[in-house]
Amino acid sequence: MKRHKSEPPNSRRFRLSHFLIAIGVLYLIFISCKFPQFLKIVSQLSGDESYATLDETAVGGYNDADLSKPLFSSVYKDVFHRSLEDNEDQDAPSRPNKEPMKEEHAPENVKQIPQRYGRITGEILRRRNRTNDLTVFERMADEAWTLGIKAWRELDKVDEKESGESSIIEGKPESCPSWISVSGEELVKGNRLIFLPCGLAAGSSITVVGTPHHAHKEYVPQLARLRGGSGLVSVSQFMVELQGLKSVDGEDPPKIFHLNPRLRGDWSKQPVIEHNTCYRMQWGKSQRCDGLLSSDDEEMLVDGHRRCEKWMRNDIVDSKESKTTSWFKRFVGREQKPEVTWPFPFVEGRMFVLTLLAGVEGYHISVGGRHITSFPYRTGFTLEDATGLAIKGEVDIHSVYATALPKSHPSFSPQKVLEMSETWKASPLPKSSIKLFIGVLSASNHFAERMAIRKTWMQSAVIKSSDVVVRFFVALNPRKEVNVVLKKEATYFGDIVILPFMDRYELVVLKTIAICDYGVRNVSAAYIMKCDDDTFIRVDTVLKEIDRVPQKKSLYMGNLNLLHRPLRNGKWAVTFEEWPEEVYPPYANGPAYVISSDIVHFIISQHKERRLRLFKMEDVSMGMWVERFNSTMRTVQYSHNWKFCQYGCMEDYFSAHYQSPRQMICLWDKLAGGKAQCCNFR
Repeated sequence: MKRHKSEPPNSRRFRLSHFLIAIGVLYLIFISCKFPQFLKIVSQLSGDESYATLDETAVGGYNDADLSKPLFSSVYKDVFHRSLEDNEDQDAPSRPNKEPMKEEHAPENVKQIPQRYGRITGEILRRRNRTNDLTVFERMADEAWTLGIKAWRELDKVDEKESGESSIIEGKPESCPSWISVSGEELVKGNRLIFLPCGLAAGSSITVVGTPHHAHKEYVPQLARLRGGSGLVSVSQFMVELQGLKSVDGEDPPKIFHLNPRLRGDWSKQPVIEHNTCYRMQWGKSQRCDGLLSSDDEEMLVDGHRRCEKWMRNDIVDSKESKTTSWFKRFVGREQKPEVTWPFPFVEGRMFVLTLLAGVEGYHISVGGRHITSFPYRTGFTLEDATGLAIKGEVDIHSVYATALPKSHPSFSPQKVLEMSETWKASPLPKSSIKLFIGVLSASNHFAERMAIRKTWMQSAVIKSSDVVVRFFVALNPRKEVNVVLKKEATYFGDIVILPFMDRYELVVLKTIAICDYGVRNVSAAYIMKCDDDTFIRVDTVLKEIDRVPQKKSLYMGNLNLLHRPLRNGKWAVTFEEWPEEVYPPYANGPAYVISSDIVHFIISQHKERRLRLFKMEDVSMGMWVERFNSTMRTVQYSHNWKFCQYGCMEDYFSAHYQSPRQMICLWDKLAGGKAQCCNFR
């Protein structure tokens, strides 16, 4: 092509040479300034961790051997960015991936993370930088980890002097109002929950003024199947609940007292008032008042009041005598004692005044000044625990007034239960191999539960002889003062492993993995047992049961569930995306089970290779892992026994679940007398 006359002959070459020189200069600057960081990034993307700069020290900074570094450097390494959809395990549960992603904040600089959190923090942040395609479980775990880091940073700012003077530790009384008044508008703004700072005391009363809604139609599939067609039912009901502090995110707070008036009735088709309690998301035995007068036996009375008063029922003309007998008495002139029968105390669209009074033996409910029901206190709960009042359901609340409240009490102080005595301190970890390691899952504010275990079955001879080691596994609490006390408790007793994430009910499976890792790395145990902090263990009996299985056998022992189907409806519902199969694999109930160390090593190796599937139910997860071990490695001895009690206690138990601290003391006293009997309190 012909060059333009005005253009210099070498102008194009000149511009190209300048461009190449500029590229060379920029390259030299990049090499001199950023090359080390560039190598580090390449190594991280390729999986080489030789450039990781964070120290793998233990969380908490304790000198106790229980908090040594192998636990967190191995168990939690890569746990939060593990894929739940492994191509090699198509039959395992998968999480739905259509849920919209929450907007995430920009990740913090890795260098700003405290060294005590170890290399896993950097791994999480690198995952966040690489992809946002996290599963539901991973997002939940990632959030819990982030909150855990913040909680530890706040805890680091609390020096020893400040923590030593803290009212929560020393049990200094908190000043609380003697009465609380809330309007209906204020109640709605507070999500229908009222905070009672110091709980209740004997003589405290709560008055609720409200109006029940008119009934509405609801469709009940179960009722439709029973009736063979119509499943519509008229519903008008509401709940008044005294609640305790929530221990773990994802787990409902304990319902210390549940009052449920059903104006249109339930399956009985008659108005009914139901009472109950709920501990650790497990309902107790309900007390129903359906209009019939309850027994006046002394053991059925509460502070001299009947548990259920009588009201008029459409289906009963005379509950005491027939029409013929009544007519005959009138004919012969026998004196008749008139019986006053009141209507059901709640009417749709009509205002009521309900008063809840805390007595000496139980709660008393009056409506319009007339006693209606009484409910005895149940073990495990105290009046001081009732720190919240929740009102739910089809009712408009006009006002709530609580009076005669305690002005002060060490509500959240563990001083009442923690006994800082050398007697309850844990022995150092043995240097030799042991027979059994027991990991106890516990919530951060369950001081009473942990202390009850220390004073009872942790005093077993086999534990004192160091052939069995017990440790509590606890995650962090949203309340800083609770974490302060937890840290002090762990330092003193030396039996707590603090896990560096915010506690959530759905993340219990991570605690189970921590127990497995600790049992084979920090202590060399032949068998690992997992239990909850409301489970009483007869350790010597469990060891005898283990000895009945040949040592060369792989063992999975507990109260086994076979062909258990997942629930597709209700609170415990599992979607088909989460679990596509019709049944779960055989699994032992979570309150107490035992596995052999070869299965534990398999679980840890699969976890390290990012091939371990995590399900929101930890006991089902364990059954899934054992099933895979059984099908790919070696045959497992499945050992089932009902004496690993899932609900409550039975005679000659191996383990007893849902035991309050008071019941644990009672069980221990009975064992000292040579009897494996249960302790039942009214």
